[in-house]
Amino acid sequence: MAKKQKFPYLLDSKWTAKVKMWGWRHFRVISRKNEGKWVFAEMVAACDPEVKFWVNARSLKDPVQWQAGWQTLQEMRSHESEKLDDEFNYALSHQTLKNSQ
Repeated sequence: MAKKQKFPYLLDSKWTAKVKMWGWRHFRVISRKNEGKWVFAEMVAACDPEVKFWVNARSLKDPVQWQAGWQTLQEMRSHESEKLDDEFNYALSHQTLKNSQ
């Protein structure tokens, strides 16, 4: 039985960096490399094909560093705002429960 490939949809996927990297936020995976148990993705800037670098594919799952797809700054801020609202409501509900006990 063949081993299940890690990150099967990695190639040609699009990503938005939370912080600019080499002056850019939008990247596409143009190549992948398996080295033992590690998978690496070669990223290229969407607007500058000269900007290329390799990342550990697992880092793409880190929402602090990356978002899947190409996001606008407004969309990124909206996601952050929703996340903060969820965290606030969670904390508030737990605080309310503690106070009522």
